[in-house]
Amino acid sequence: MGATMDKLPYREHIIYSADALSLYVRDYRITADSDQIGVVLCLGGLTRNSKDFHRLALRLQANGYRVICPDYRGRGLSAYDRHWANYQPVTYLNDIRHIITALDIGHFVVVGTSLGGVLAMVLGVTMPASLRGVLLNDVCPDIPYLGLRPVLDFMAKTQPLQTWDQAIAKLQQTFPDYPASTADDWDYIARCTYKKRDDGMLVYDWDPAIARPLRNPTPGQERVLWAYFASLRSVPVAVLRAELSPFISEPGWQRMARIIPHIRRATVSGVGHAPALTEQTSTGLTDAWLADCFKQV
Repeated sequence: MGATMDKLPYREHIIYSADALSLYVRDYRITADSDQIGVVLCLGGLTRNSKDFHRLALRLQANGYRVICPDYRGRGLSAYDRHWANYQPVTYLNDIRHIITALDIGHFVVVGTSLGGVLAMVLGVTMPASLRGVLLNDVCPDIPYLGLRPVLDFMAKTQPLQTWDQAIAKLQQTFPDYPASTADDWDYIARCTYKKRDDGMLVYDWDPAIARPLRNPTPGQERVLWAYFASLRSVPVAVLRAELSPFISEPGWQRMARIIPHIRRATVSGVGHAPALTEQTSTGLTDAWLADCFKQV
């Protein structure tokens, strides 16, 4: 398990789940464990993978943190599941526990984007002794299922593309509020979203079946998520909201602050779902939150 860091700034691990699926993990370790401030576990959104966190991970690694970025099953370099019903939070949480155990990590904080933030809330109940803090990136317990519709529609359009320019154009047309201000930003997002097949065509870097469990959302789920969110009261919590995103309503934004008065909050101007975590607002909040998480370590 694991590869060398001859040319990469991270180690690559293959860790097997309880049902024997291979799970890919990027491990941005620093040179010596004695220099490590703490472990940051980065959990991505519904269709996303470890590549999304590369820029954040490099910055945190340089500041003395070990950063763990897994690909959920069915995404990136992790194996696809033959049973689509396994694409659900309970399974992802079991996979995360296997990864944490395999890497011998005792304590960690979580940066969770969208779905990753939901999983982070649940970790407050399932792994309270290990969890040192949570940063929620553009997600709150009130999940707006109407807000998911553009994402699900995008996922349904699976026709392969021929060039990276076509991939960028499709992303720009579908998600014009993505946190991208330069051509390099759009290229980076495209390469985190698509992969090249053996025939040279570009396809989504995820199993299309991951969308199937979302076709019939469970009524009343938000009541359960608010209980999970409340479980985070004993650790430092931060939340980023994208100004142009529907994923955190104003009532939800205010309710989070009432439930956890010590929460740190910031809004990233001019972007939609979800902040890239490299914006000045994002880095400022992240650094302050990390200082809270590890000030007694």
